[in-house]
Amino acid sequence: MTHISLAVPEIGSSLLAAMGRLGLGDHNTRVVVFASVLLGLASGGVGVFTLLRRRALIGDALSHAMLPGIGVAFLIGSTFGDFGKNLLLLLTGALASGLLGVFTILGIRRWSRTQEDAALGIVLSVFFGLGLVLLGLVQQIGGGHAAGLESFIYGKTASITIRDAFWIAAISVPALALVLVLMKEWSLVCFDEVQARVGGLPIGMVDVVMMGAVVAVLVVGLQAVGVILMIALLVIPAAAARFWTQRVSTMVLISALIGGLSGMVGSLVSAVAEDWPSGATIVLVAASIFGFSLFAGTRRGLFARYRERQSARRQAIGEVNA
Repeated sequence: MTHISLAVPEIGSSLLAAMGRLGLGDHNTRVVVFASVLLGLASGGVGVFTLLRRRALIGDALSHAMLPGIGVAFLIGSTFGDFGKNLLLLLTGALASGLLGVFTILGIRRWSRTQEDAALGIVLSVFFGLGLVLLGLVQQIGGGHAAGLESFIYGKTASITIRDAFWIAAISVPALALVLVLMKEWSLVCFDEVQARVGGLPIGMVDVVMMGAVVAVLVVGLQAVGVILMIALLVIPAAAARFWTQRVSTMVLISALIGGLSGMVGSLVSAVAEDWPSGATIVLVAASIFGFSLFAGTRRGLFARYRERQSARRQAIGEVNA
């Protein structure tokens, strides 16, 4: 018992030292890791359906479409008092602007002959241009009070607060639950829209709900990690997961895990190597996993496809010789 009682404090000290070396000894780092993992899980899960729906650029378009809402929300808050930088007001503005972007994209696709990729490009460029004009106006009018709004573009992952983490958790968990509940319907719409329509599925409503989930995840992650990182977290994990499986449920699981792992590893590396920005490091980790999946993926990876070609070649030679 004496040896055990003496060993326990030593083990505890070793664990604390290991956590300190990983950066987890710091409370702020734990908050950043927690928020980044949650955001990666939600983005990875939702991103699968944007990829399968052939809307990989939807995150790019919608995240840029949110900027005008941020500018308008700041101007409204500043007009009625010192509420210009109220986080809830800014996120509400971003949500409204993002949903307007969704309806604009779906409307252009439905009521005109414009292709969807062209509709995405129109919304991205017009809304982003308007957002930059409004943010420039905000900087002129708001002066020092407008400082920090650029974090919605570049993010501030290393400075995520408890409040930011709370909002990320409040949106990420329901978004993941929505993915699990509606996975069958979303999969059917992604793979066979005609069959889904014949089966009585309201395609328009399914599209709106799907894009609404994307908007919700983008909104909550925009202020914390910025436009660029959110685009990467929606696209890269889903693209990497597709190299490993053809089952949608498995793809969602793998994509979410890749997103969460990228958030965790990127945040920890950034905490240890302080000169490495967190957002960019998370993207690099996700890109590294994508590169590994590209070569080693068991379904669509280059090595797997090479083995399939070699096997087919040997089979063809065997049939000829027979």
